[in-house]
Amino acid sequence: MSIHSNYFKHAPAPERKNSVSRNRKVKVAVLIPAHNEAGSIAATIEAQLAQKRVADQIIVISDNSTDNTYEIAKSYPAVTALKTEGNLHKKSGALNWAWTNYAQDADLVVCLDADTVLPDNAVRDWIAEFRKDKNLGGSSSKFTMLGTPMIVRLQRAEFAKWTTTGLRRGWASVLAGTGCMIRNTALKELAARDDREGPWSYNSVVEDFELTYRLREMGYLCQISPTVRAYTDAMKSVKTLWAQRMKWQVGTVEDLTILGLNRLTAIDWWQQILGLFAAAVRIMWVVLLIIAATPYGSISHNILWILLPFLFIISDTAQAFLIPHRDRKDILLAASLVPQEIFAWMRAGWFLTAWYEVMVSKVTRRKKDRWSMQYAAEGVN
Repeated sequence: MSIHSNYFKHAPAPERKNSVSRNRKVKVAVLIPAHNEAGSIAATIEAQLAQKRVADQIIVISDNSTDNTYEIAKSYPAVTALKTEGNLHKKSGALNWAWTNYAQDADLVVCLDADTVLPDNAVRDWIAEFRKDKNLGGSSSKFTMLGTPMIVRLQRAEFAKWTTTGLRRGWASVLAGTGCMIRNTALKELAARDDREGPWSYNSVVEDFELTYRLREMGYLCQISPTVRAYTDAMKSVKTLWAQRMKWQVGTVEDLTILGLNRLTAIDWWQQILGLFAAAVRIMWVVLLIIAATPYGSISHNILWILLPFLFIISDTAQAFLIPHRDRKDILLAASLVPQEIFAWMRAGWFLTAWYEVMVSKVTRRKKDRWSMQYAAEGVN
């Protein structure tokens, strides 16, 4: 059976009534957790206020901020601005607090990063998706990074591939916290579990991955929206990119080792295997080159030395044509091989390092605070 079989789509769905029917007004709440996001929160809020279907509640949670994020949010009369005090659970804690106290009567909940702008069709189109499918638990945006630096273009290409794969597959294993809409009855079902204080777990560094898994476990479909795109900030340096991806990768590996291999995690385990295999192949490639260059070896004129890089170029260039808002530089970057190959080496690095870190932490019982490490890399207090 193929790894992309419908067998892995989601658990059998129980019979449910559609709480988002065409015969009643739907209430939408937007939750925007923000930690020191004074530079971006205004644009995020204004994009929400410019929606063709404006949400009924826009809630900004300034989480342990030391800048004026809260004051900026409070300056908008249509926004409910909140401040956490002593929250030790980072983004999950902020989301659970706001959801519990301010979003209980919503039908649909939008989770949105404070550096993310949604086009004006987002809320309207999301509502239509939930009205159409009573089993839809969550719909993720197709998030895109804008910018011209090479490192931003590489990230944009990476997530264009992620989006294309998810749309082709028809379901997603992660509702990106960058921007997604979730059915509130599903969140309430999830919050009723004994292992959490709200829908978002405090035991996962990648709270959106864990939440999506639980929704799928309950029989809900989670998907990538075919029409809703989100524009978000990219990591603009190798240092910040490494910190972000290590947080994501370590969190994903930790969750997978807890959840185990099953029909809902099969794709994610397969991606981990492919990532580790790709890292091993690259290391072996270098080892063979070194051996061939020594007096004990010789570099033969085997066509494979040329064929493999040529195939990489073809694949990367074809993928580049799927990048939204692409320009000529995106295509040339993919065709030049070297930048993509450097990015692939970075990916191999965080795959190997994350697995090593998780295995060590299981022995030592000590874990690094990956949220704090990412904040430090970004220069955020």
